[in-house]
Amino acid sequence: MPDGEKPKRDLPDQPDAPVRQDSQVQQDSQVRQDSQVQQDPEETAAARRRRRAQFLRELHEAKALRDRVQPRRARAARMRQAMRMRTFRW
Repeated sequence: MPDGEKPKRDLPDQPDAPVRQDSQVQQDSQVRQDSQVQQDPEETAAARRRRRAQFLRELHEAKALRDRVQPRRARAARMRQAMRMRTFRW
């Protein structure tokens, strides 16, 4: 390796891909997000509600799983919530 040359990063899925700068990665992710939003402009309200309901079901399931595998943290969270509710002013 000549003096001053930086070693190439080895990426297993793309061995010869150029190294990207952070700004390029951010721009690419923004373009990807914009294209995903614009893919289905004719989405109905019912389809949106179905997707939201599915997301909320999966979120609730994940929280329940976390509570089962971390009972001490779950109990502490319940206690904090109870304190917040006791000190809440209507």
